[in-house]
Amino acid sequence: MSHDLDQQAVDILSKNDRGGFTIPTARLYPYQWNWDSAFVALGFATFDMDRAWRELELLLEGQWANGMIPHILFRQNDPDYFPGPSVWRTPDASNGGGKMPSGGISQPPVLASIILELLAQGGSNKRASAMFDAVMNWHRWFHECRTPKGTQTIATIHPWETGRDNCPDWEIGLSSMEIDPDIEPYERKDTVHSAASQRPSKEQYDKYVTIIKFGRDHDWDQKVLTRDGPFVMFDPGLHFILLRADRDLLMLAERLGRNDCVAEIQGWIETGVAGVETLWNPELKAFCARDVRSGKFSNGFSSASALCFYADAGSDEQRMGTLENIQRIGDAVQFMLPSWDPHHPMFEAQRYWCGPLWPQMNHIISKGLAEQGEQIIADRIRADLAAVIGKSGFYECFDPVTGSGCIGTDFSWTAAMWLAWASPKRTARAA
Repeated sequence: MSHDLDQQAVDILSKNDRGGFTIPTARLYPYQWNWDSAFVALGFATFDMDRAWRELELLLEGQWANGMIPHILFRQNDPDYFPGPSVWRTPDASNGGGKMPSGGISQPPVLASIILELLAQGGSNKRASAMFDAVMNWHRWFHECRTPKGTQTIATIHPWETGRDNCPDWEIGLSSMEIDPDIEPYERKDTVHSAASQRPSKEQYDKYVTIIKFGRDHDWDQKVLTRDGPFVMFDPGLHFILLRADRDLLMLAERLGRNDCVAEIQGWIETGVAGVETLWNPELKAFCARDVRSGKFSNGFSSASALCFYADAGSDEQRMGTLENIQRIGDAVQFMLPSWDPHHPMFEAQRYWCGPLWPQMNHIISKGLAEQGEQIIADRIRADLAAVIGKSGFYECFDPVTGSGCIGTDFSWTAAMWLAWASPKRTARAA
């Protein structure tokens, strides 16, 4: 069975390959997504290292002049997706944007960490070196454009930027903003290709589009978005992933002889470690999202809360509280780790980021737990992903109670996580 799934995973990556870049899945997501491509590279690396590097190289083709790597690269106009390039209307290269149409926000910066993993698997120092400055500029963009003035913590200006689109974490920020009455009428496509019960609500989408309109109205000035945008929240996912990526970027700099960058990266790490305190919610004993303007905490434990181990962040007390939450949640579901606390009233086992477990998140959560000595929980998270894939196939995400697949099918990062991490063949090799 595992051999059959290995081949299915390879076939999915090949089927979703669009000539050097990979779409997440046909029709529902017909473009190149930022962190999808990074995780997909790990899957390709198990059978075609050259193709893995090519995935990352094509992602960097869309980088903006200010250093931002957008969350979507619109390499063609596909009517199956909303909102497409005609809605985002981002600047071209002559006006500070990228070489192709793109989204106007970014996504969790896992790229430096993925490059380091490829090198650990025998990848090319030469190809990593060619990417280094671009990755360095992206990290600098995050620190300069997504750190609100007077803080040390990474914020987001759109739920989509976090990768956790409709997570209940964002309800504080969304509830405090108004829907712009001048947004243009639109027709969603996501609910055509998947069940509406598993997707964000109409009101949430109106607010997502309102934020896009604000970006357009302000020429996609990223500092203005962070300072004055309608939605600005601290995000433990972005903060922890960037802190880990900064640590990995430092290792890359040292390996590649880029001593000119070491002091700047070390400064980012020191700031990131200090900024962790802003995210700690003592009432829940968890790292939580937090509204930048009101200071109000989200009141639930999300899968992003568990990333403190991946970032090597938090005090012993904070890590113990996080572990207690993980163990409590693990006792409440059959398959770990759900994206939202099953004891919370907003938990929905099959609605996108309100409950389902996500393969790429569980990979980095498990990796961090294992690195910090929590091997038993890390092993369960990996085994549970293997179990749901074996039960349901290569879906985008999975119901943590029943193991049934949710939303997109033949999904690229699920295939990649199987090949790079969850497959019994891979597990045996790592043992």
